[in-house]
Amino acid sequence: MAHSHDHHDHHHHHDHSVKLTSINTAFIIGIILNFAFVVIEVIAGLIIHSLSLLSDAGHNLADVGALALSLLAFRLMKVKGNEKYTYGYRKTSILVALFNAMVLLVSIGAIIYEGIHRLFNPEKLPGLTISLIAGIGIVINFTSALVFRREKDNDLNIKSAYLHLMADAVVSLGLVIGGVVIYFMQWYWVDAVLSLIVAGVILLSTWRLLRDSLRLSLDGVPADIDMAAIRDKALHITGVKDLHHIHVWAISTTENAITAHLVLMEGVTMEQEQKIKQTFKHDLQHLNLQHITLETERENEHCAAKVC
Repeated sequence: MAHSHDHHDHHHHHDHSVKLTSINTAFIIGIILNFAFVVIEVIAGLIIHSLSLLSDAGHNLADVGALALSLLAFRLMKVKGNEKYTYGYRKTSILVALFNAMVLLVSIGAIIYEGIHRLFNPEKLPGLTISLIAGIGIVINFTSALVFRREKDNDLNIKSAYLHLMADAVVSLGLVIGGVVIYFMQWYWVDAVLSLIVAGVILLSTWRLLRDSLRLSLDGVPADIDMAAIRDKALHITGVKDLHHIHVWAISTTENAITAHLVLMEGVTMEQEQKIKQTFKHDLQHLNLQHITLETERENEHCAAKVC
C-alpha cells in the first residue's frame, strides 16, 4: 500500500520573537513588583504581629516562585529541538501551568485552614494598618495582572500568571475591607470570613486551570480545538472522500500539532492531491494548528482507521 506523507510547520518568526520578548518583560515586571510587596508585607507583619499579613506574604512568595518558573518555561521554549528532544523543551510550559495550578490549590488549602482557625480564635488586629498594606497589594497585583491581560487567552501559562495575580488582588481587597470593618466595628472575625470567601473564588478559577493543564499534559485535545470542524473542513474539499486516524495534541501552551489520514477519491491526480493538501493545511492553520502531518491514500486502498 503506497502512502504519501507530508509534513508542514507554519511559523511567523518575527511576530513570535516580538511576542516572546514582550512576555519575557511582563514576567520580569511581575516578579520584581510582587517580590517587593512580599518584603513590605513581611516587614509590616512582623512589626504589628499580623498573622494574616504574614500568611498573605507566604502566598505571594509562592506566586513569585510560580512566575519565575513560568519565565523559565518561556526561556526553554526558545531552545531548538535536538536528536533527543525533537520538539525542544516546549512541553515545559504545559508542565509549569500544571504545577502552578497545584501550588494555587495548596495555597487555597492554607487560606481555608487559617481562616477556619481564625474564625474560632479571632485576634485583635490594627485594622487601618492592614488596610493600608493590603491597598498597596491591590495596586501591585492589579498592575502586574494588566501586563498579562492581552495574551491571557492565547496561552495557558500566561492565563495561569494572570489568574494568580488577579486572585492576589482580590485577596488584598478582602483584607482592605476587613481592615476597615475591624477598625470601626472591632469585628475581628470578619477577616476570617472574607478569607474563606476569597478562597472559594480562587478555587473556581484554579479548578479550570488544573483541568486544562492536566488535559494537555496527557496529550488530550486542546480545549479550543474543534474535532468536528477539522473533519468538516476536509470533507468540504473537492476530491476528499474521508478523513480518519486524526490525532491532535499540544506541543506547548501556544502550539498544537495534528496527524491525519486524508482519503482521496479515485481519479485524483498528483497535482490535484498537492492542491488538496495545501488547501487543507491552510484551513487547519486557521483552526490554531501549527504542526501538520498528513498522509494521503486512495479510497480503494481500504485503510481502516483501526488498522492504520
